Parts: sequence; C-alpha cells; structure tokens
Amino acid sequence: MDQPQTTRTIEAVICIPTFRRPDWLAKTLASLKAQETDVAFAVVVVDNDAANPAGADVARSYLSREHIVHSVFVEENQGNCHAINRAFGEARRHYPQAEFFLMIDDDETAEPGWLAAMVGAARTTEAGIVGGPVLRKFEMPASDAVRWHPLFQSIDGPSRDLDQIHGTGNCLIRRRVFEGLASPDFDLRYNFLGGGDMDFFTRCRKAGFTFYWCADAIAYEFVPKDRTTARFLMARSVRTGSINYVIDRMQGMPQAKALLKNSVSLGLSFVRAASLLLRTGSPLVATHPILMSAGRIYACFGALPEPYKAGNTQEASGADSKQDLPD
Repeated sequence: MDQPQTTRTIEAVICIPTFRRPDWLAKTLASLKAQETDVAFAVVVVDNDAANPAGADVARSYLSREHIVHSVFVEENQGNCHAINRAFGEARRHYPQAEFFLMIDDDETAEPGWLAAMVGAARTTEAGIVGGPVLRKFEMPASDAVRWHPLFQSIDGPSRDLDQIHGTGNCLIRRRVFEGLASPDFDLRYNFLGGGDMDFFTRCRKAGFTFYWCADAIAYEFVPKDRTTARFLMARSVRTGSINYVIDRMQGMPQAKALLKNSVSLGLSFVRAASLLLRTGSPLVATHPILMSAGRIYACFGALPEPYKAGNTQEASGADSKQDLPD
C-alpha cells in the first residue's frame, strides 16, 4: 500500500480498478496527466491481481515520476466488486476533503477536458451522480454490424438530467451519495457476474439521489479484436439479460412478477429483433433482444455466467461493465 501525498487540498479522486492490463493502464494514466483543469485531484489505483500486480508497479512508477498525488493498492480478494469497493473506500478514507469521486476503466482514456467537465457539471447541477459518454476505438476496422451493435451503444444526446446511469466506466459520485446509502458498497453477489454498477445506481435512484448526463465529459474505450466477434457479442447479450433478471430479484421483485416479465420480454424480443433487422440489415444486431431474453430465462434457473473470474482474461477487469442497458 502506498501512502498518499498531502501537499495540497484534494477536491476530486479518480479511481481506477485494474486487472492484468498494465499497458492499457499506462495509457489511462497518461490521459489523466494531460487533464486541462484547475481541479486538485488525486489518483487511486487498485490492482486486483495479487499474484502478479504489474498494474500496481506501472501505476507507482508513472504517478511518482509525474508527481501526481496518488495511492496504489493491491486487493487480494478476487472480483470486480471487491476491487471497486476497495478503490472508493480508500479514496474516501485517504482524501477526507475530497467531494468528488470519479471512476474510469483501465482500458479507457479521458479527453483533456474530461475532469473539468465532470466536476463542473456536478457543481452547476448539484447532481449526486454524473455520467459521461464512452466512445469506442476499435483495434481493427469493425463492420457496421459491430459498431452499431446495441452493446456498443449507450446513453447519448445533449447534457441533461437523467433518471439513472448504468455503468461505472465514466462516472462521478459525490461523497454525500456514499454517506447517504444504507450500504455504500457494491453488492458482492455481482462480483463475478457483473452488473454491480447497475445495481448500485439503481439503489442510488431509489434513495432519491439525482443523476446528470454530461455530454462533454468524454472517455474512449479501446476495443480489442476478440471483443468484436459474434461469439463474444452474443455471449455478452445473454449476460446482460441475466444481470437484468438478477437485479430485478435483488431489488425485491417477486418471483412471479419476474417470471411474467421474462415471458413478456421473450415475446417482445422477436418484435424488437425484426425491427432491428429491418433497420440495420444485420442478423447479429437482431439477435440481441432475443439473447437478452434468453439470459433472463437462464438466470431464473440459476445458470449465471462468471466473466470476471481470474481465468477469463478476455473480459475480466478490475472495473465493472460500461453502460450495459436495461431491458
């Protein structure tokens, strides 16, 4: 564990959970160094690979060399919720004057105006939670079917009040949100499935906290070739449906109502698939609503994928999902 430097008052803390992505993490950190802002910030990195914490080594070396206020930790408990909880917890503990806690993934970079836009939006609107767009940069040229797949789409449009955001890939959370929740941690039951972020923000909404969308706070996600295959995208569609079912049940939806929702979702999925096929001409895109419904049905029988276990390096990360949209 590194001790934070306290040479100035820190207003914002940028949290980065990481897992086996030291090269990508280095790019994330470089984008934070390039921020054009008057906001005094610190960086907290949590490496979730205790056996070989290469990300922690990269973070210590870079942040020390660039004289960026920082704390670096290694979280031995495997799973993205453990890593996220450690990051936000250490950030609140070590930087008690900080009001704003941001998260960016270890496969993302931030535009130079990102931090100023996020904090500016929070100050102007008094929103408890601010989200921003995550734009994709594909490793290889991607087909229209991939680029326009619903899994690569998220909230868009102008800056405005929102009912809720869904992912931690580009977000800001005020201190008062953590202090005002009955449980400020991400639910460990989502540790290997994913969806802990959507559950967390759903609890925030139910607790009365407000959300704002800042269109100018742009982050870019690097998308490797293996995340653009039909196999990967179809599996991710199923997982998104499973997450939505689990959230419904954990948020108190009775089983009978959840099963009815599954039936309605399945029926509507074919209508939605036909609409997507007509609009995009892509069978791959059209499979998404059907596979999401299948995921809901699998989940009700306890068949849950676990992409964030250590062996699954294709999707495993210290961070949670980006902006997986609810059904």
